[in-house]
Amino acid sequence: MKITIDVDCTPEEARTFLGLPDVKPMQEALMKEVQNRMTASLHAMDPETMLKTWLPAGIQGFEQMQKMFWNQMASAMGNPKDGKK
Repeated sequence: MKITIDVDCTPEEARTFLGLPDVKPMQEALMKEVQNRMTASLHAMDPETMLKTWLPAGIQGFEQMQKMFWNQMASAMGNPKDGKK
């Protein structure tokens, strides 16, 4: 024997029926606080400092990779300074 029961309710109705707490006001308050702190931090920093803070390793890594590619290309084509072709 197989019995199937379909329950049609909203998430709020299910939460209330199961006795779970409503955390939506807390989430909204926390997100507003996070937004306020991020906005204050952005206003305190100039764009150059912000980029150095967020992307220091990425930019340095990109510069190192670019130098490596140029060195490999120069050695593959033959460096005119060394007299190679």
